[in-house]
Amino acid sequence: MSVSPWILWSALSHTARLSTALQILIFLPLTLVTLSKPAFLLLSLLLTVHAAIHGTMILCWGSPALSLLQVPMHPFLLLVCFNAFSTSVPSWLGIATSVWGTILTYMGPLFIALEGLSSLVVVQKLGQQGKKLVEEGEIYQFGLLIASAGTYVASAWWIVNAYPAAASSPLSSTFLGVAITALLFLTFIGFFLRRTNIIESSGLALFMAYNVWLCGFDQELSSDPSYSYVPLLPNLIPHLQTLLNFVTNTLPKPVLVALLYRLTVLQLASKILPGIGADSWDDEDGVDNGWEDRPTLTLTRILLTYRQLIFVTVYSHLLLLDHSSQVWWRWINIFFTLVMWSIELLVSTEDDAVSKEWKVD
Repeated sequence: MSVSPWILWSALSHTARLSTALQILIFLPLTLVTLSKPAFLLLSLLLTVHAAIHGTMILCWGSPALSLLQVPMHPFLLLVCFNAFSTSVPSWLGIATSVWGTILTYMGPLFIALEGLSSLVVVQKLGQQGKKLVEEGEIYQFGLLIASAGTYVASAWWIVNAYPAAASSPLSSTFLGVAITALLFLTFIGFFLRRTNIIESSGLALFMAYNVWLCGFDQELSSDPSYSYVPLLPNLIPHLQTLLNFVTNTLPKPVLVALLYRLTVLQLASKILPGIGADSWDDEDGVDNGWEDRPTLTLTRILLTYRQLIFVTVYSHLLLLDHSSQVWWRWINIFFTLVMWSIELLVSTEDDAVSKEWKVD
């Protein structure tokens, strides 16, 4: 029984992409722990430049062979970084890493805005799909009501469970109270104006619970210092053992969760963008049953082509943040998303028959 060449090539391509993602996940925190922050910034800069070149080649060439060709590049860049910091570091290299660190720091508001807007777009898309399912029959409406109620309960339990750690200061507890109150008021206003539904509201409640949970997740308290990675290489087996301990115990778990969530909502939002446009269109599928002429399609293509670049920069930014900075950015994310939702509720003119059928009383 022969294996199809297409299946074999697809398996190799997907394996190469997975290997690339795992290398980035391990190499960046590994460099930060074993060497120094400048070495980490150098590796991040090299990976960013490589990702930009790789994305441009995909955009111009588009060959799937690029996924295989880039696999050995990341270990090579890691060796370059270790070699550069094994001796005295040139002054120009220190300046380059310092400038890149400053750029990553100032990119924080952009990442937060993208995460908040992407989360809002995804939640609203789920709400729109839920309203369409209401037309299919009462069984769908009942199922969506049960699912939304379960989401509300899960969000409340998550917030209550995370409260002791998240509200460790009077200011944090005040922020939490204001955020919950604002969510409730916006939900009631949206119900009254018939511009939202319980799917959208419960999704935002889950988004808030997730951010509150991250506010109370201190990596320094959860990591075991005995599993820290040692940079010396006395022999191969102890080195591999310490590397395994590093991967399983020292990788920043809240950072990985935040990274996974941020990349997921960006990916989902990029797929939703082609259906969003400021122009007038003949029907739901766009002109001539397609979205090829929509300006948002170009943005979607760029986001998907340079997703590795986004991966590296987002991950590097998250690794640079300490716990207190993470907390501040999480609160900013919550309130920014609530403000954008309130603006959307006020400017929205949707009042169709489906929304009238979607009652909450």
